[in-house]
Amino acid sequence: MNIGQAAERSGLPVKTIRYYEQIGLIEAPARRQSGYRFYDETDVQTLLFIQRARSLGFSVDDCRDLLALYRGQDRSAAEVKALALDRIGEIDGKIGELMSIRATLSALADRCGGVERNNGNVLKNFSSSS
Repeated sequence: MNIGQAAERSGLPVKTIRYYEQIGLIEAPARRQSGYRFYDETDVQTLLFIQRARSLGFSVDDCRDLLALYRGQDRSAAEVKALALDRIGEIDGKIGELMSIRATLSALADRCGGVERNNGNVLKNFSSSS
């Protein structure tokens, strides 16, 4: 498939795919005799993975590390497992932070009547009782 089809299937803009190739996040795909890039299903799956990881807040470098874990043919199983467990720990930390923010916002919403304007009193009351 061409880059436009790969973009459509992965949900990434063509420009982003080219950028990921330029920075080495993904390997440049094979080219046809015409010079056009040719993407296969493995390329699309990699792009889908990156798109999902980015949508969850992972940086480009995080994606690079995650892909290296997946592709880690020159790494020992123990090394891959240790890196994966480290990443899981980071994800668990982010989940904890998000749960804390959620609890704070939920408590704020519970304290708000939602109808009248409080001129900052809700935030004042909220911050003094937390």
